[in-house]
Amino acid sequence: MSKKINLPPKKERHRLFGSVEPGVKLKPTEKDKMPDLQNSKKDFLFTIDAVGISNVKHPVIIESSLNPAQQTTIATFKMTSKISYDAKGTNMSRFTEQLEKYRQNGGFVISTQNLYDFTKELAARLKQKDASIELTFPWFYERKGPSSELVGLNHAEASISVTYDEEAGFRTTASLTCAVTTLCPCSKEISEYSAHNQRGFITMEVELTEDYQEQVDWKAALLEAAETNASAMIHPVLKRPDEKMVTETAYENPRFVEDMVRLVAADLYELNFIKAFTVKCRNEESIHLHDAIASLSYRK
Repeated sequence: MSKKINLPPKKERHRLFGSVEPGVKLKPTEKDKMPDLQNSKKDFLFTIDAVGISNVKHPVIIESSLNPAQQTTIATFKMTSKISYDAKGTNMSRFTEQLEKYRQNGGFVISTQNLYDFTKELAARLKQKDASIELTFPWFYERKGPSSELVGLNHAEASISVTYDEEAGFRTTASLTCAVTTLCPCSKEISEYSAHNQRGFITMEVELTEDYQEQVDWKAALLEAAETNASAMIHPVLKRPDEKMVTETAYENPRFVEDMVRLVAADLYELNFIKAFTVKCRNEESIHLHDAIASLSYRK
């Protein structure tokens, strides 16, 4: 039987666990009377390439050319700017103030134009000549079974980064990681029947051209480059006729990791809104404990 507890009042309980009475407050409480260490000006030896905040979780609105055409998710933000050798530091609160401004103005919509506006305004708020924003988020898209046409949701990991510089303008990079099926060509070649396959992960990191237009959905374009070059696509819903089609498609299109990065690179090369790219493939091997990897980079 548990003992009966005679609880003291809450304030006394706090004292029991170490709380003390507030001390005498002598420092100013008004902002304009408080010292601002970060705005100190003297020779601090080095210019800092990037200072700011990261791992900021925030709701965002994604617009997509694939259904669902608009979706809300949580993105992870990183926001930075440079500071020169004669500045002590940055004002961290201004980063989140800028983010809150966009939330209150209808929500943070992920678009290149929105990110251009955001970074330019952030630089002004920080009283700097540059600012960068990077956000990573899950992107969902509908996928039908090839025979049944039953619909389910797949997802890929997407990210986009914009850097604004008062002199150089904007630089935009984006990346997408998605899952595919790859079937081993060597296994197919040497076996009397069957061939081992595995789940592969394709990561495409691209630099967008300065004249990139939002009418082209970079997420969908990168997804197509990966999936259409794989042995088969990943499906959330598969009935038996679907599974037969997917299995046979994979057998008809064997791919090494080396094949994957070259084929995807060829598609990215043909996209005129991409000026440079890196393609990576990682296969979770089904008959080995290790993964197989390959990567290549190209600048047009």
